Amino acid sequence: MAQRLHLVFGGELTDPTKNVFKNVEDIDIVGMFPNYAAAYDAWKSAAQRTVDNAHMRYFIAHIHRLRDEETPASPTEELGS
Repeated sequence: MAQRLHLVFGGELTDPTKNVFKNVEDIDIVGMFPNYAAAYDAWKSAAQRTVDNAHMRYFIAHIHRLRDEETPASPTEELGS
């Protein structure tokens, strides 16, 4: 079974209706988690800490979806081999 990794991160947005960070250098990397439940708990905790700032948003990125081991590697990936 494939490992399912989830990244929790967030920061201040330029506009609460868009997903554009005000300053990418200030993005808060909460951490990498081995399952969705743990990532959700971390996301919820981070989001609740910043509830008073309407421009702050936290996200869960499904890192395991970025790479499918069944798909052949791209030429740029093979350069490192």
